[in-house]
Amino acid sequence: MTEQQRPLALVSGLWLVVMAAVLFTRPPLPVDETRYLAVAWDMWLEGHYLVPHLNGEPYSHKPPLLFWLINFGWWAFGVNEWWPRLIAPAAGLASLFLTARLAAALWPGAGAARRFAPPLLFGGLYWALFTTLTMFDMLLALFTLLALLGLVRAARQGGFGGFALAGLAIGLGVLAKGPAILVHVLPAAVAAPWWAGRLDGLTTPVRFGGRWAIGVAAAVAIGAVIGLAWAVPAASAGGAEYRDAILWGQSAGRMVDSFAHAEPWWLYVVVLPALLLPWTVWPPAWRAVRRLGQHRSDGGVRLCAVWFVAAMLIFSAISGKQFHYLLPELPALALLLARMLAAEADAPLRPGDAIPPALLVALAGAAVVALPVAVSTVTAIKAEAPWLDHLAAGWGVALIAAGAAIVAARRLALAARLSMLAATAAVAVVAAHLALKPVLAAFYDLRPLAGRLAEWEAQGIALANFGKYHGQYHFLGRLKKPIAVVGVAASDERDFLAAHPTGRIVAYHDTLPERGGAKPVAVFRFRSRVIAVWDVATVIANPGIARR
Repeated sequence: MTEQQRPLALVSGLWLVVMAAVLFTRPPLPVDETRYLAVAWDMWLEGHYLVPHLNGEPYSHKPPLLFWLINFGWWAFGVNEWWPRLIAPAAGLASLFLTARLAAALWPGAGAARRFAPPLLFGGLYWALFTTLTMFDMLLALFTLLALLGLVRAARQGGFGGFALAGLAIGLGVLAKGPAILVHVLPAAVAAPWWAGRLDGLTTPVRFGGRWAIGVAAAVAIGAVIGLAWAVPAASAGGAEYRDAILWGQSAGRMVDSFAHAEPWWLYVVVLPALLLPWTVWPPAWRAVRRLGQHRSDGGVRLCAVWFVAAMLIFSAISGKQFHYLLPELPALALLLARMLAAEADAPLRPGDAIPPALLVALAGAAVVALPVAVSTVTAIKAEAPWLDHLAAGWGVALIAAGAAIVAARRLALAARLSMLAATAAVAVVAAHLALKPVLAAFYDLRPLAGRLAEWEAQGIALANFGKYHGQYHFLGRLKKPIAVVGVAASDERDFLAAHPTGRIVAYHDTLPERGGAKPVAVFRFRSRVIAVWDVATVIANPGIARR
């Protein structure tokens, strides 16, 4: 194994350990993961490959690529739970490899940057945790990296091949999460005259102007053709409402609606240091950042700066904010830090550098261990957080041990210390899942309820959900029919009661209603609430009992 391959082998091994722990400990999480599984399940059952559906209705919130990939795996391996839960994490793993590849393309003479970038990216706790979720953003990060790699190739080699690669990546990004891919790619393409001519080791002068603009326009056009190859027939097949949603709501409409001042513009700036832990408390990272000005003429540094800053400004201006929107920008920060640290690869060691991240991890572990004991005498906290009685707090010891290991490794070379911190992120994610396993089983696992719903469906009993339904039971119970939604429109509950005298309604309560001895058919816990399944006869005899 070469020196360049060792970091990728390390992060691949850490990824395997983390995903094994996740699949063992965590059920699909409501409502996002279970909703996406339900859409894929409907696609599998009904063959809705062009227009995804959820609970019998067209689902316009996301493009179909993730659902296609899930169905491809089910075709190859049979319907299972593990395959769909590996797709987004596999994109996260592939992103580590592409980050290393991009580092090599930006700085061919700085091998240390290529070695440092993957552990820096995986070692960020937010990336390591989010890469385990069945979401769309890891796919988007993968295609962002691929598109930027295409732009760098176009700048270095000329010709059309790099733009074609960028166009393919843009198209796949559109199919993964809509036109948002352009927020992550287009600023770097437009700013190419500022960075491309200063790439490390560039021997052929880069000419910009009409030729580069045509290449960028061609890349965007290729991406648009790929996206429209699905969107146009889907819009025709899905009807007017679906057409408006995917052609307007997925892009400009959602952008306009986001200016509703839901979150302050400075939110990302405040939260970003927490998302980048443990690197924000690691002294070598701060020393590297202070040297950033010395590399301001470096084309690779400029590209990463445009990539990150442009997305930060755009997403900060849009008031509808989610932290995972910035995931495609985290490789840019990893690359920047890798480039700065590469300049210090042979610098004298500072054993004290290990203390801040070691303290952070050890204190987090101590807090986990002490949490149930600390609140055991506070009745109000126990009432609001009953999950504390289920927490396997002993796994906090693993974090304390990881902190001690960081200190013990304080005299290792810089590359080894990076590997140690990346391994610590994996330990933290695994320990968190093991500590929360009983909590998740007791308060977040909807599979027992979904199984009961499947039994009743097989018996021909009509089912309804009180309030908005997110599809959380359909894949988990392998349900084959839509669940009626009641309690939303004025007459939907009355109509369901009249039409289905033997039906059952899934309802959600802060506390279980006590009314005239009425008893639900089944009771389950979910988060801090109670899920009760009521017979229609009981609801008719006790009007309003299904309401929260």
